[in-house]
Amino acid sequence: MDLQTRKTEPGPGQEGSQIKSSPSDTAGVRHPVDLGRLGCALNQKGVHVILFDISRPETIPEGIRFILGDIRRLSDIENAFQGVDVACVFHIASYGMSGREQLNRSLIEEVNVGGTDNILQACRRRGVPRLVYTSTFNVIFGGQVIRNGDESLPYLPLHLHPDHYSRTKSIAEKKVLSANGMALERGGGVLSTCALRPAGIYGPGEQRHLPRIVSYIEKGLFRFVYGDPKSLVEFVHVDNLVQAHILASEALKADKGHIAAGQPYFISDGRPVNNFEFLRPLVEGLGYKFPSIRLPLTLIYCFAFLTEMTHFILGRLYNFQPFLTRTEVYKTGVTHYFSLEKARKELGYEAQPFDLQEAVEWFKAHGHGRRPGSRDSKSLVWDGLVILLLVTVVLMWLLPSVILSV
Repeated sequence: MDLQTRKTEPGPGQEGSQIKSSPSDTAGVRHPVDLGRLGCALNQKGVHVILFDISRPETIPEGIRFILGDIRRLSDIENAFQGVDVACVFHIASYGMSGREQLNRSLIEEVNVGGTDNILQACRRRGVPRLVYTSTFNVIFGGQVIRNGDESLPYLPLHLHPDHYSRTKSIAEKKVLSANGMALERGGGVLSTCALRPAGIYGPGEQRHLPRIVSYIEKGLFRFVYGDPKSLVEFVHVDNLVQAHILASEALKADKGHIAAGQPYFISDGRPVNNFEFLRPLVEGLGYKFPSIRLPLTLIYCFAFLTEMTHFILGRLYNFQPFLTRTEVYKTGVTHYFSLEKARKELGYEAQPFDLQEAVEWFKAHGHGRRPGSRDSKSLVWDGLVILLLVTVVLMWLLPSVILSV
């Protein structure tokens, strides 16, 4: 969580402080927006920033205050508000976006719904006038094709969400937007809220998607792609997302006519691209060969379903990382992208051009990448495992049709 606090006598260009709060790695929680990156961007604008997280970062930027806490505990949040006059809260915490996290339903519920309830309650009690919530494309998307969709699209019915993360993010976003106009208990006035719906996030230091992909590449598991090569999805660079958060907080102010109050916004780089072609520079930039095998989407979906069922049965004994989940198959293999027109018009958002080269250099600097002359000692084992699993899925996929034909 990011808190922007107001000073009694603000200096030139200083609005006060902002709090960013979120549970962190202790509970496996990740932040869609990098806490430090958003905090530094706000701090550079003369804002007093308080970072609120469940684990202490390795480094805390100069001029930024850090408070240890957990959004699942209301008392922790209220402690972060003590002694400061908070102008804006950036609620960027979530849990369950990818991998085995998607299968931990109880923690997903506690963080995404319970944590949001706590933040809304603290904002009301402490008289916070603005709240920016980091949501997701997934509140609308559940595997259906969407081309240039906009914010007029209805929420996907909760029972149609293929995963609990998307379901709880939808519930939480509705709570945040419904809280817009809620009377504050301190200082009078009302709470103004908005929600940002980012695409898949990338950039140096991003902790949700790219590290897992790189680990698969290095283990020799990235041996195939899937789906229609013409399918298109979207991504957003962390710096574009930081820009969107700051613009959204400004658009909740009275001098901007509260134009963003009660509104959702899709945020991306504005460049629909095939998921695997987007990743090609990362794969090749780290010195690996890009896969030439393409498999059917339905086959991979069945594979993901089998993986999830295996995790459900064995997860308590061995909490392994699923290779893919059904939601990840949809998000990477089914066309869905959205218009940025509303964000441009109301927030003044303009996506800056980025690519994966910066992320490639970041991974290399942290010891990743194939070294000249190195051999993949484990690749044959992994290849055999992947082939075995895929053969099992193919047999399960074909068996019903064989039985029906007989």
